[in-house]
Amino acid sequence: MPADPNVAVNELADRFWEGVLERDPVTATILGDERYDDRLPDLGEAGRAAESAALRETLAEAESIGAEGLDTEQVITRDMLMLVARNHLEALDRKQYQLAINHIFGIQMLPVQVAQYQRADTPERLGHLLTRFAAYPTAVEQEMATLREGMADGRTSAAIPVRKLIEQVERMLTLPSADFPAVSMAQVADEGARARVHASVDAHIYPALQRLRDFLADEYASTARPQPGLSTTPGGDEAYELAIRMNTTVATSADEVHRFGLEDMAHIEAEKDEIARRLGKRDRAALAKALAEDAANRPTSREQIVELATRQTARAFAAAPSWFGRLPSADCEVKAVEEYREREVPPAFYMPPSMDGSRPGQYYINTYQPNERQLHKIASITFHEATPGHHFQLGIEQELTGLPRFRTYGSRMAGAAYAEGWGLYCERLADEMGLYESDEERFGALDMQGFRAARLIVDSGLHAFGWSRERAIDLMHERGSMPLVDAEIEVDRYTIWPGQALSYKIGQREIERARREVSELMRDRFDLRTFHDELLGHGSLPLATLRREMPGWVEAAVSAREGTRVG
Repeated sequence: MPADPNVAVNELADRFWEGVLERDPVTATILGDERYDDRLPDLGEAGRAAESAALRETLAEAESIGAEGLDTEQVITRDMLMLVARNHLEALDRKQYQLAINHIFGIQMLPVQVAQYQRADTPERLGHLLTRFAAYPTAVEQEMATLREGMADGRTSAAIPVRKLIEQVERMLTLPSADFPAVSMAQVADEGARARVHASVDAHIYPALQRLRDFLADEYASTARPQPGLSTTPGGDEAYELAIRMNTTVATSADEVHRFGLEDMAHIEAEKDEIARRLGKRDRAALAKALAEDAANRPTSREQIVELATRQTARAFAAAPSWFGRLPSADCEVKAVEEYREREVPPAFYMPPSMDGSRPGQYYINTYQPNERQLHKIASITFHEATPGHHFQLGIEQELTGLPRFRTYGSRMAGAAYAEGWGLYCERLADEMGLYESDEERFGALDMQGFRAARLIVDSGLHAFGWSRERAIDLMHERGSMPLVDAEIEVDRYTIWPGQALSYKIGQREIERARREVSELMRDRFDLRTFHDELLGHGSLPLATLRREMPGWVEAAVSAREGTRVG
């Protein structure tokens, strides 16, 4: 071990992150790292054993270094390594991997995801892609073995996501193989190479998907649990407590989460009533009804949604220099969610740029059933997912220097509350920045805030308090202000991803608290632009770290600027 403990922490973080990429080669590909482009992850017992060994080794070494003598950034890195190792080891010990059904980003999507992000434009690269496709049947068999293990242990996924996954795979299998997305999206040099991809899909992908479909329909579906909540699985209450910690980085109870959601919802609804009265309506329900019935507030095409989001992204970037000193160098591209998966995925999501800058950040917006969507709600989604939301936070994070790549690329392993809290904070910040063009868009932003408060209520309701799917959908639709189609998508997402929906509001609460506390401490010396730069200048952090470090960081940055100005 190096004599300098700071060097030791950084070297440990580098080794850990290298191991993550090697064990999860698809993530490496998405980030633009081609070293493992001929491999798929080991989804079986050997892969889990390797993961467990790496986590235990990392935890032991981090503990042996100790905190004494570490600089602030290395204290943070060490804390994050230990947090990740402990949480992921507990998840393995609780066999949470047995709940492998994922109708949004599951194994059925793996060939398409690989084709979308893996370059196959040279003979060598094409060979790597074809090697991966040939390995896909093994990955599917490993996944089915894991699901069978869960069946034997009485730990199975919920029935609705299982049904949705079967339906999704069946839709894939009805496509002519030449039209399969992994063929059409493959980044090949010529049509001859595409023909080889097509042949590999016929030989390996379609048969594996058929086996997956048959297993799910003939064996697994009958054992799927009828209730959506995690608490109905063996050890489910403790598993949900772990899910809360893994996603929010704080140890809080389902009761506290539920209460926070109800209180925040009440505040948001009061704000909505105020806007409704300002627009001449009796209350929020009357305004929501008027907006829903306004034909001019409905998209007439999928393209209109993408065009509006593109304009909003450009307007936000133009305004950003007054609010941020740090700006990401990568562009942000607006893309419609592909039709083959639009029925299952959320209203929007963000994919970060590649490490080498060859691929920009990608803001995906769902244009499924465009006539069911409302234009006044799109702005806040854009400012959350793209600019200044996830695109700024993740784009800047990837460009930070002096930090291990575990911090700049793998920080979300410690929990999503920092990143998702930032996105939700930006929905409010956008109003300060003058980005909303009408009270209707502000009302739409409050709809989205209310939707996130409803998530707190629904996620804890489903996984801790025995709520039915129908009750959860009703609350998301009525108080979360969501179209039924989106409410169903969201609730089914929470079912397969316990605790993730909590990260948004809990992260936002801590960022707003940090801003308030630093502002009160510094008074007229407080500078919001500096606050944002420091908030984004250290990568994603556990929320306790954010609260501990932000006052010192902002004070140091403002003092340095004042000293420069005086000199």
